[in-house]
Amino acid sequence: MPATATPTVLTCRALLLDMDGTLVNSDAVVDRVWRRWAGRHGLDGDEVMKVIHGRQGHASMALLLPDRPMEENLAENERMLAEETADMEGVVEVPGAGAFLASLAGLPHALVTSADIGLATARMTAAGLAMPEVRVTAESVGASKPDPEGFLKGAAELGVDPADCVVFEDSGAGIAAGRSAGMRVVGVGPRAVVHEPDVAVPDLAGVRVEAGADGTLRLLIG
Repeated sequence: MPATATPTVLTCRALLLDMDGTLVNSDAVVDRVWRRWAGRHGLDGDEVMKVIHGRQGHASMALLLPDRPMEENLAENERMLAEETADMEGVVEVPGAGAFLASLAGLPHALVTSADIGLATARMTAAGLAMPEVRVTAESVGASKPDPEGFLKGAAELGVDPADCVVFEDSGAGIAAGRSAGMRVVGVGPRAVVHEPDVAVPDLAGVRVEAGADGTLRLLIG
């Protein structure tokens, strides 16, 4: 995939990390579950997969089934979450994610994911990754990405101005949410690059963090 060609340094005070596609590669199970859902509703699986990444399930359903009452979307989303949480086959870390998270110990960072806490915990555990102490999950917000609420809440919980945060995201919805929050965005993986994040990387293996004595973080990319 195209990526930022030359080494890049970003200075910030906190990192806000998406989960699926950014820290955890859950594409196999997401593909299985959502293509089954598409079949049940007579929708084209390929078109469904273009919509669902980065969003909460009920928000994707609202886009794909615009005439259906939201109450039905919310109820079916609960069933979908249970189905996804029970299926961990093929869930692995994004290359470099474990070392990257370990390097953030004691530094301001938060998980900001459209998954609920049960699914987030299951996938992080399946991928062998430690759950950040600060996390914003589906239960924490009233609006799904691309709404910026989750990232703004993450910044607030860390006590950091949004402009001093850098977001790590893989999806169009997530990148849009980070931008709407007034944050810079590092795009991770092949889905991210077409949405023109500030910096694009294939995975987290080439990302390092240095902490300054004044509380700033230097992201060394490439």
